Amino acid sequence: MMNQKKISYRLVIFIIVAILGILLSIPSFIGKEPKVNLGLDLQGGMYLVLGVKGEEAVKNRVKTIASAIQYIANKKDIYIDNLTTDNDNLSFLLLDTDEEKAIDKELQKFEGVKVTKTRTKDGIEYTISIPPQEQEKIKEDALKQAIVTIRSRLDAYGLAEPSVTRQGKDKIVVEVPGIKTPKEEENIRKLISSAAHLELYLVDDEHRATTPQEARKYGDILLPSKDNPKKLYLLKTPPVLDGSMITSANVGFTQKTNQPAIFFSLNSEGAEIFGDVTGKNVGKRLAIVVDNKVYSAPVIQERIGGGHGQITVGSSEEAHILAIALRSGSLPAPVVLLEKRSVGASLGADSIKKSMIALITGFVVVVIFIAVYYRTAGIVADIALIVNLFLILAVMALLGATLTLPGMAGIVLTVGMAVDANVIINERIRELIREGKPIRQAVEGGYKNAMSAILDANITTLIAAFALFSYGTGPIKGFAITMTLGILASMVTAIVGTHGIWEYLLSTRKITPRDFGME
Repeated sequence: MMNQKKISYRLVIFIIVAILGILLSIPSFIGKEPKVNLGLDLQGGMYLVLGVKGEEAVKNRVKTIASAIQYIANKKDIYIDNLTTDNDNLSFLLLDTDEEKAIDKELQKFEGVKVTKTRTKDGIEYTISIPPQEQEKIKEDALKQAIVTIRSRLDAYGLAEPSVTRQGKDKIVVEVPGIKTPKEEENIRKLISSAAHLELYLVDDEHRATTPQEARKYGDILLPSKDNPKKLYLLKTPPVLDGSMITSANVGFTQKTNQPAIFFSLNSEGAEIFGDVTGKNVGKRLAIVVDNKVYSAPVIQERIGGGHGQITVGSSEEAHILAIALRSGSLPAPVVLLEKRSVGASLGADSIKKSMIALITGFVVVVIFIAVYYRTAGIVADIALIVNLFLILAVMALLGATLTLPGMAGIVLTVGMAVDANVIINERIRELIREGKPIRQAVEGGYKNAMSAILDANITTLIAAFALFSYGTGPIKGFAITMTLGILASMVTAIVGTHGIWEYLLSTRKITPRDFGME
């Protein structure tokens, strides 16, 4: 009977967990994957809080609809006039009322908009507006898309382990470890904040305007040159094309001047629009605009097919950053820098050193104290504690989690909680031994009696950790994650694992009260 109980299912689970924990933790110590990533506060880098201007996403949606309506009208020979945009709505006049059914059919293709019509002596006045509920959806989508776009840009730039997370209703937290020079910081800021909103406008060479008010009289806008802000271009609205139709953007050099340039390609829809617009406007100028700045305004020499174009820029570095931004997609709404912090590598190294000293010192003191005070029971608890640490690192590595300074504090806290569970169990066992119970019954009774207290403490702590993770920012989330993992790991090691070890010891040797620190 005793031999049959040597290896219980609890001990099997503990051994498997211990082996997996150690094997999966090794890569973190030798720098191979999967490994635990060090957070910004441990290896240095840049911390940014960005605000997303959701209302601009609504305006861009209106401009996109206006461009589509203008293109449809030109392609199908539907005569419209006075196409204007105003924040969350646009309007135009349908001159030929016989085309009412045709334009209505096209407008039905635009989702989430409200169309109203007013009949006048000149035709039918159309107003297309975006309802408040749809505006909120656009803003929410803009925030989510901004997170995806920024993360994609940072990955394409070749940065290691950047973190892009949402904060609150309209904010984004960006953590970029390993940034060491002011030049790198500047490039990252440009890459993140650049809307990379490419638009193509026809230049209005028939009129003259020096102020935005004068430009609006012709249905135009004034935008500055990228190289000379004092030089203004009068552009016809709406734009004939936007960057959402870009499929690729690569850095190269122009053939004639050997200037750095970005060569972009458009999808089939964009290529068709580009070809039609250039074919109908030979001899006129087409402005290439990025983020409301005119990069160039060449004269259209002939119809340009194939959906290809180029943007000349000042330097190869600028071309590289802008090409990444264009490839990753434009930000649906502008972002503004609300907060910036830089953490030096030396500060990170100092944090690691002090944290490791605190962790190791606390761990060693606890291990020695438990072993001295509880003897064999203390050694069993120490084994579970060591496995517990390996298990935390292993799970963090598998999840690709980032270890921060608060996260290390969470590990220290879980070490104490894991020891506390074993202290409760050992004290319950000692109480039963004092009552005269046989050792085997005392062990089983000790685990049974301690279970409710351990579960109550761990569950309440898990609830607190969940609240911290749900409502906290990056460092707080790191603390919550490591604390949660530590608690779950301790449930396996301190309860299941040590119980399995005691079942094995009880079946192989004589256990006395001295093994629990009792005289």
